[in-house]
Amino acid sequence: MAKFVTIGYGDQDGYARTDAAVREKAHAHDARLREAGVDMGIAGEPAQVRNHDDAGITVSNGSFMSSALPVAGFAIIEAATMEEAIQLVSKTPCAVAQGVVEVWPLQESP
Repeated sequence: MAKFVTIGYGDQDGYARTDAAVREKAHAHDARLREAGVDMGIAGEPAQVRNHDDAGITVSNGSFMSSALPVAGFAIIEAATMEEAIQLVSKTPCAVAQGVVEVWPLQESP
């Protein structure tokens, strides 16, 4: 099985506009993913870390990435293919509540 990093983006307004039954179904889907061993959580405040040329650590508060929607959460999932990973995240709260989920294949480093 391959591993994938998922990044969910969404805001409270989009969540609130989504029918409560759809949201509840999405949260139940997340619960099943957790029970199956998916490691997921809500995004906290990030820090940017730099150590160019191993000459000293610099830390800045805030994210480096920018998007139209705030980052809502992350998960590490396992799936046989990218298509299967996409199907797994397509029913999560960010995907159904007016947000978006990115799926990144996690490749082994040398």
